[in-house]
Amino acid sequence: MRWIGLVAVLFCSLSGWSEAETPAKKPNPFLPNGWRVHDLERPVPPVVEPGHGLGEAPSDAIVLFDGHSMDAWVGTVSTNKKKKYNPKGEVLWQLRDGFVEVTPTGSISTRQAFGDCQLHLEWAAPIEAKGSGQQRGNSGVFLMGRYEIQLLDCFENESYADGMAAAIYGQTPARANACRPPGEWQTYDIFFTAPRFEGDRLVQPAYVTVVHNGVLVQLHQPFLGPTQHKKLPNYKPHASRAPLRLQDHSNPVRFRNIWIREW
Repeated sequence: MRWIGLVAVLFCSLSGWSEAETPAKKPNPFLPNGWRVHDLERPVPPVVEPGHGLGEAPSDAIVLFDGHSMDAWVGTVSTNKKKKYNPKGEVLWQLRDGFVEVTPTGSISTRQAFGDCQLHLEWAAPIEAKGSGQQRGNSGVFLMGRYEIQLLDCFENESYADGMAAAIYGQTPARANACRPPGEWQTYDIFFTAPRFEGDRLVQPAYVTVVHNGVLVQLHQPFLGPTQHKKLPNYKPHASRAPLRLQDHSNPVRFRNIWIREW
């Protein structure tokens, strides 16, 4: 039995040596945001149910147009140029079977204001291609009512580069012309970061990423300022949230399936 006692003594000695020599486990380091790496106390992301089909709105999206109702939108109240605009501000675009078609009755804006966001919309240029350059299937998406992503039928139709489809109008051309033929439905997925101001001072410009028909065409591209025509853009302080606007450019462009997620 003596050898059993010796083994027990040796085991206890080794155990004590192991405990003494094993360094204490260091906590994971802090990230710049104040949380530790792999911090189990850090809040997990909320659950969002994705859309069941391609382009369908996820569960946390605000549906701006479902193909049936324009209740989320208001029309242009008045203008000195066109007398057909409704003075009460109703949307006078033509609501059809699952889509809305632009009529020359003014641009429309969302009732709700937005800042940082993810925007999905689907659009189609007129089936019958008429005109050329900027006169063919022209419209625009104005983020915060100021920062335009151009809509234009650019299928076998060229114009100035910073005015073609998915361009930051008047500033930055798209990295590719991903347009489908006239009449076919196209998708824009837009990821927008609103500008930041401190008083009268700009501290961060607006940024945008655009995916056109599944093709990345703008990547975290800064806006030089609100959209201008034949003028240099210039930032002026404004609210952190503002309505989204769809442009009437006198072309019967169609829209459907418009939804937005706020950051």
